[in-house]
Amino acid sequence: MDVTPILDPLNDAQREAVTAPEEPMLVVAGAGSGKTRVLVHRIAWLIQVENVSPLGILAVTFTNKAAAEMRGRIQDLLDMPVNHLWIGTFHGLAHRLLRRHAHDAGLPESFQIIDAEDQQRLIRRMLKNLELDETTWVPREIQWFINHQKDDGHRAAQLRDDGDPTRRQLIHLYKLYQETCDKSGLVDFAELLLRAFELWKNNPDILAQYRRRFRHILVDEFQDTNAIQYAWLRLLAGTTGVPFVVGDDDQSIYRWRGAKQEHLRRYQTDFPGARTVKLEQNYRSTKNILSAANAVISNNTSRLGKELWTDGSDGAPIRLYRA
Repeated sequence: MDVTPILDPLNDAQREAVTAPEEPMLVVAGAGSGKTRVLVHRIAWLIQVENVSPLGILAVTFTNKAAAEMRGRIQDLLDMPVNHLWIGTFHGLAHRLLRRHAHDAGLPESFQIIDAEDQQRLIRRMLKNLELDETTWVPREIQWFINHQKDDGHRAAQLRDDGDPTRRQLIHLYKLYQETCDKSGLVDFAELLLRAFELWKNNPDILAQYRRRFRHILVDEFQDTNAIQYAWLRLLAGTTGVPFVVGDDDQSIYRWRGAKQEHLRRYQTDFPGARTVKLEQNYRSTKNILSAANAVISNNTSRLGKELWTDGSDGAPIRLYRA
């Protein structure tokens, strides 16, 4: 078997990650270090060398564009179609699950997905029916509250108001909103993830089916996962799954959307014995840029330590412009 196309383009750290034994893996991938290449070549290695069926691999990306790119690169590398490989975003994969198991998820088979604008229109209609002033109960703020609770895995019935009348009303609006959605067969983006998680949690037989199928779970941009996405991963992996996650806490920019970079550290606790590989060779920037970047980010003492470097040129000196 010729593994040259899989291994030759890789540096030592990338090769270590790609050829690692079947055990939980955390790849700390600095900016420009070739993380997508590692994911693509890891999947190719599993299929070609470890004889893992494409049906047994689940790959989660952050965008649909990244999913399409990954699928294309895997097909080019293996010179074979991988149509049965599940690659997609958390939302896309959750949607796929719910379509397959709508009844078990408590949804009509023809449920409709609503976007952010649809969600706001529904909230405005609800406020009007309740005769609540939109200047006091701002639809966008109510929408944020509902989505934030769902991203954290919370239903309205699980929330406490702690004696705060504003929070009490928000919880009540969340409850009414969800009742309206359920009655009309509507599913918002945050609901996709929470409902898919509940589908597995409340149906052990369905969960067992997917655990048997997807032993290998690969996740890109792991630092951008929110609470329900991380819970989703842990539930699917169980005690026998082999998660292979790639992330970089230095590139965590979605905390405002519920992302929790601390999942990188939790992963090492929740999956004891997980191997860690650091990708520190940068293929994008000059030495001067990396030197400055390393100096700035080193002030963050809570980060996972790494030092980006390059074989490239020094490049132009960095100039500081004062505004």
